[in-house]
Amino acid sequence: MNEQLVEKILSQMVEVELPKRDSFLILKETLTRIGVASTQTKTLSQSCHILHKRGKYYITHFKLLFELDGKTSNFDEQDRARMNTIATLLESWGLLKIKNKTALKNFVPIKKIKIIPSSEKHEWNLVAKHRIGT
Repeated sequence: MNEQLVEKILSQMVEVELPKRDSFLILKETLTRIGVASTQTKTLSQSCHILHKRGKYYITHFKLLFELDGKTSNFDEQDRARMNTIATLLESWGLLKIKNKTALKNFVPIKKIKIIPSSEKHEWNLVAKHRIGT
């Protein structure tokens, strides 16, 4: 994939700073419990991931990861709004700092995002639509 295309995809992600050494793993686990849920099947599809690329950290929608892999994706404004809301939520919990908050324009209502408490994750089927590094 050419450099310009990679930069274009990265620019759509939310660049963040991590406050502590272990923040990456904490964020990785936390993001497995945030997404879109089917309450009938108790399945949660993870919306966003944390990506470390070129010395920077990003909160990214899984559809942007498909694009980085050279696959087609239908990443749209609703996906962007969901990603922005999740990044803002993580910042409000003190897990990261968003580098360019003014770039985040659209958001979804928090009720459109399912957050599974850590104590309940064993009751749910947590599904990631993308696996980083595979």
